[in-house]
Amino acid sequence: MRSAPIRTLRLITIAIAAYIAVCLTAGIFAAEGALHPARRSLGPEDRCLVEQATHGLAALEDTNITAADGAVLRGWSLRPGNPNHDAVILLHGLSDNRLGMMGYAEVLLGGGYTVLMPDARAHGASGGELATYGLLEREDIRRWFNWLAAHEHPRCIFGLGESMGAAQLLQSLPTEPNFCAVVAESSFSSFREIAFDRVGQFFHAGPWLGRVPLRPLVETAFLYARWKYALDMTAVSPEDAVARIQVPVFLIHGQVDGNIPVRHSRRIQARQSQVVLWEVPSADHCGALSSAHEEFASRLDGWMRGHDRPGSVLRRQ
Repeated sequence: MRSAPIRTLRLITIAIAAYIAVCLTAGIFAAEGALHPARRSLGPEDRCLVEQATHGLAALEDTNITAADGAVLRGWSLRPGNPNHDAVILLHGLSDNRLGMMGYAEVLLGGGYTVLMPDARAHGASGGELATYGLLEREDIRRWFNWLAAHEHPRCIFGLGESMGAAQLLQSLPTEPNFCAVVAESSFSSFREIAFDRVGQFFHAGPWLGRVPLRPLVETAFLYARWKYALDMTAVSPEDAVARIQVPVFLIHGQVDGNIPVRHSRRIQARQSQVVLWEVPSADHCGALSSAHEEFASRLDGWMRGHDRPGSVLRRQ
């Protein structure tokens, strides 16, 4: 009579132990994968592609800076033949490199903007062992801003990032508040919130799976990153950064984004009443430029012209 309850208890104990083991193991793998993303390398042919894409109308220069931790970060500076005396820093997404921002660069170069296209740390040709989604990158962006101000002496410096680059850009604003304005397409709202999405997406479910049943997996990943790499990934939060800055922010997000759902940009906008959000009906992840090219170019140009503040960078120096 007692054997059935004992067997049931054993099964429950085994199930709980398996659940804990799976969450611990998967959490560690998730943390390592996030911090060591695949690297898309750059070759000499990529530089040729850029020169061809600009039809010789922009001067291409190799650039580099040294980050606070000694990592050498590399990028390209593109100066149009007829500059409008403003500049834009373009920041790419996860596991991509500067070349992935070429579509944006062509639009901006056509408008006379000088364009700086860096590789994020641990991406492309840049150094750095870990991608930290804004913890270290916000200082990297400040240093790129200083390089651009010193080398190009622009009237205004704007920022434009997509996906991971958008999230990094927004988090840099408390550190570098002298951007005239920024544009962030398909940003996540916080690393914790996007972690819930990633768990759900892996199992073809919603973020509820990471929030409740598999929450230990998410928390294990955060604890592991803090223990092994001394990184507090709970502090990766574009929405918190935007809540305490005055820099004009223009968010763009596709309503059918299957990678980073549009609720992330809505959460960011909810934290700062001055933030402008354009939800693009037919756009998937970072797809506004391709699905609504003319409107994208028009809105981008209007946003930057509307926040062009002569002498803003000079007043800073």
